[in-house]
Amino acid sequence: MKEILYLEVPITDMASVCSWLQTEFDPGNWEKILTPDGCRLKISSKYTASRAKITENLPKEFSIFVWSVQRTTYLKVFRWAEQPLPQEKEVLQSLTRQIRQRFPHHYPEPPAIDLSQQSIFAALAPYYPLTVKYFQKMPNGEYDLNRAYWWEQRWREGVRNPQQPRQVVFSQGVRVGEDEEVGGVGGDKNTYPSSPSSPSSFSSATYDLIYIGGALGAIHAAVMAKLGYKVLLVERLPFGRMNREWNISRDELQSLLNLGLVTAAELETVIVREYKDGFNKFFDGNNPVKLRSPVLHTPTVLNIALDSEKWLQMCGQKLLSAGGEIWDETEFIRTDVNDTQVVVTVKHLPTQQEKQVSGRLLVDAMGTASPIAWQLNGGRAFDSVCPTVGAVVDGGFEPGVWDSQYGDVLYSHGDISRGRQLIWELFPGAGEELTIYLFHYHEVKPENPGSLLEMYEDFFTILPEYRRCDMDKLVWKKPTFGYIPGHFSVSSSDRTIAFDRLIAIGDAASLQSPLVFTGFGSLVRNLERLTTLLDTALKHDLLKFSHLNLIRAYQSNVSITWLFSKGMMVPTGKFIPAQRINSMLNTFFGLLADEPPEVADNFIKDRCDWFTFNRLALKAARKNPALLWWIWELAGPRDLVRWVGNYFNFSRHALVNALLSAWFPRLLVQIKPWLEIHNPALWLRLLAINYAITTGRPRSRQQYAELNSEPVIHNPEGARG
Repeated sequence: MKEILYLEVPITDMASVCSWLQTEFDPGNWEKILTPDGCRLKISSKYTASRAKITENLPKEFSIFVWSVQRTTYLKVFRWAEQPLPQEKEVLQSLTRQIRQRFPHHYPEPPAIDLSQQSIFAALAPYYPLTVKYFQKMPNGEYDLNRAYWWEQRWREGVRNPQQPRQVVFSQGVRVGEDEEVGGVGGDKNTYPSSPSSPSSFSSATYDLIYIGGALGAIHAAVMAKLGYKVLLVERLPFGRMNREWNISRDELQSLLNLGLVTAAELETVIVREYKDGFNKFFDGNNPVKLRSPVLHTPTVLNIALDSEKWLQMCGQKLLSAGGEIWDETEFIRTDVNDTQVVVTVKHLPTQQEKQVSGRLLVDAMGTASPIAWQLNGGRAFDSVCPTVGAVVDGGFEPGVWDSQYGDVLYSHGDISRGRQLIWELFPGAGEELTIYLFHYHEVKPENPGSLLEMYEDFFTILPEYRRCDMDKLVWKKPTFGYIPGHFSVSSSDRTIAFDRLIAIGDAASLQSPLVFTGFGSLVRNLERLTTLLDTALKHDLLKFSHLNLIRAYQSNVSITWLFSKGMMVPTGKFIPAQRINSMLNTFFGLLADEPPEVADNFIKDRCDWFTFNRLALKAARKNPALLWWIWELAGPRDLVRWVGNYFNFSRHALVNALLSAWFPRLLVQIKPWLEIHNPALWLRLLAINYAITTGRPRSRQQYAELNSEPVIHNPEGARG
C-alpha cells in the first residue's frame, strides 16, 4: 500500500466532505465502492483485461478516506498496488480539482451586533458557541469578550482601509521637509491637513511626554519619569488590565536593572516561575524521514514568567511616585501638532467627556490598534500579523499531563488547518497556572485580515487534542489575545515610526522579531537604546521627524529573518501541500537542534551574526534542496527581491559592525562631553549608530554607564538648550 495523495480540505464539517465524496464526486470510468469514511475506487475491467503489466496479487484499486483534526478535514488516497495504476494521475488530478471547486477557502467575518439590544454572549453564541461558553466561565468574561470583538473590528477597519486610514494626526503649520519624509502610500511625502477647531475642555498642564497605551507604554513611561520628565499616561482600559501574559529570559531583564527602573529584589517579586527547559517541536508525521527533527531544547528562551498585572501596577507606582499621572479608561481621539507642542484630544469613557492636554512629545504605544501607525505608514502599516488567542488556566489538568518545570516555546500538533499553520505555546505560571496560546503567522489581506474569534473557537475545540484535558474541569482565570504585528523592513528607514513631536514604540512600531517575540520582548531588549536616545533628544529639543526617526528598535539581523515568518504563512486563497510548513520548520529547527545550545539561544533572541546566519542557511539548503523552491512558491518574486535587498543591507551592516565595533564605542565615551554640548544633533546620530552596531549583546550595568556617566539635571518646565 502506498500513499499517493494528501489534501487539506478547509472545512470543519467532515461529514459534508464524506457525503460529497460518496455521492457527488465523479471518478469517471472507475467503480466507486462506499466505505464508512470515504470510498474505494476499483479499476475498470477493461484495464485489468488489457494491462498485463499489473501482476501483483493485490487489489487493483484506490482507497480514499477522510478524517478530522484541528477543526479541519483531511483526505488521503492510498494505492493498494505497488506500481502506478492506469490513468492514476488523471484520477488524482480530477479528485483534487473537484474537491477544490466544491470546498474553496472561506474567511468568515464576525457578525455586526448591537449591544444596546443584547449582551455580547447572546449576540455571538450562534456563531461561536464554545467561545461564549468558556468566556462565561471567566471572572470578567463579558468585558473581555467585548474587548476581543472590539479589537478585531478595529483591526479589520485598518486592514480594509489602508489607503485612506482614519485621520488622527493633524499639523498646524508643520511641513514635512525633503529629509523628513513620512512614508505614506507609495512613499509620498505628506503634509497632514490643519485641524479644525475642537471645542472641549483644555488642561493647562504641559507635559514632557504623553504616552497613549498603558501596557508597553507604562514600562517606558516609568523609566522616563524616573529620569525627571513630567509624564502623562493615557490608557483605554482600567489601568493594569492585561489580555496577554509576558515571558522573557533573565539576561534580557538586565536592561530594567541597568536603567534603575527596579531593583533586583523588586524584580524577583514579579517573577512567578522560572522553568528548567523549553521545547520546540513541529508535527512531522507526514514529513519524509530526512525532514523529521528531534525536539529543540531552549532552556533560556522565554523561561521567566512575569505576573503581568503586578508588573504593570509596579510600573504605575514608579510612574506616580516620580510625579507622573495616569488617566485610565480614557480613549485617544486625535492629536494636533505645531512648532512648540502637541495637543492631544482624549475621551473619558465612563463620562464620555472630551478634553485636551498638551505636551512636548507624544509616544504612541497603542499596538496594532493604533490609528497613528496606520496613518503614518499607509498601505504598509503591517505586512504580517500573528492573530493570537489563549487563556490562563488555574488548574484542572489531570496529574501527569504537564510538568510545570517545562514550557512549550513553539509546538504544532497537526498540518495546515483551513489555510493556517496553527502553533501552540505553553508557559507555566504561579502555582498550577498555565498560560496557553494558539496563533498562526498570517499575511495581511483586506479579504482575509485574520480573526481572533475564529481562532478562539479553534482554541476551545482543539485544546484537548494538544494537551489531554476535560474542558469543563479546567479553571479559567482570564483570556489572552491580540494581534502581534510584523513589518518586512528592507532598511532601517523604510518604516515610519515618527512625525514631528510624535514617536511610536512597541507593537505600534512593529520592529520586533518575527519568530517568538512580541513588542514586549523587543521593547525590553531595546529599552536602554530607546531611553538613552529619547533622553538625548528631549534634553536638546531635537523633536523633529528627522531626529525622532532615529530612535527605533530596528536590527538588521532581525529584518533578515522575516523570510522565516513568510515561510510560515499560507497565501490567501492558495492551497499548498498540507505538510509543507511543518517540513520547512522541521528542516531549520532540526539544524538548530544539532548546534550547540548557544547558537539556538542567540538565533531566537535576535543575536544571530552574519557568519552564523550564512552557515545555517547553507546547511539548510544542503539538507533540503527543495527549501528554496518552497520559499519561492510562498513568498513570490516580489518579496524575494525585497529579501535580497535585506540580505545586502545585513551584509553591509555586518561589515560596518566589524570595522567600528572595536573602537567606535570607546571614541564616543571620549568625545561625549564636548560633542553633545556643541553639536547635539550629530551626537544623537552617532549615538544611534553606536546602538545599531551593539544592540543584541547583553550589557552589564557598568557598560551601560559608560555613555551615561553623568546625571542629567532636567528642567521640567520645557525645552532645555
